Amino acid sequence: MERGWESLNLMDVARTMHVPIGDVYTLIHQKNDLAEHLFNRADLHMLAETEHEEFQLANRQQRLQLLMSSWLNTLAPYRKLVRQMLLYKLEPGHVHLQVLGLMRISRTVQWMLHAAGINDTGLPRIAEEIILSNLYLIAFGYWLSRSPDEPGMQRFLVKLLSRYDIKGSG
Repeated sequence: MERGWESLNLMDVARTMHVPIGDVYTLIHQKNDLAEHLFNRADLHMLAETEHEEFQLANRQQRLQLLMSSWLNTLAPYRKLVRQMLLYKLEPGHVHLQVLGLMRISRTVQWMLHAAGINDTGLPRIAEEIILSNLYLIAFGYWLSRSPDEPGMQRFLVKLLSRYDIKGSG
């Protein structure tokens, strides 16, 4: 957070934590692992949303809104850093990170589908995954392009999700 993603050095992380670099390696094999830990935290917070009564009483679109909001709210304190991480991943020499990024999107969307109770199979499942992946990316892009204190994210999610008729068997 202090120096930015580009300047992050794992040796500095070890020094700051007062541990040998080998200890850092046991948890972090590459800098991208730190980004994955942050996104995993967002996934876990998103899934914790399912325990709330408001979520359990909500319809699918409301559930998706709650899930996406929780995911984005978890990342909110790190918005600037998340932007830097994504720009780093998009550099031409980081194709391996871009592939991992696609897998990350797929994993988060899969959990979102499960948590929202959308359990289709076959072609309907494929359609739901495509629709939800697009909604997720649109919402994430909107969130990334806004000022941290700008209101309106919830209105945007409601409007975005209302345009799509998410139907699932779940």
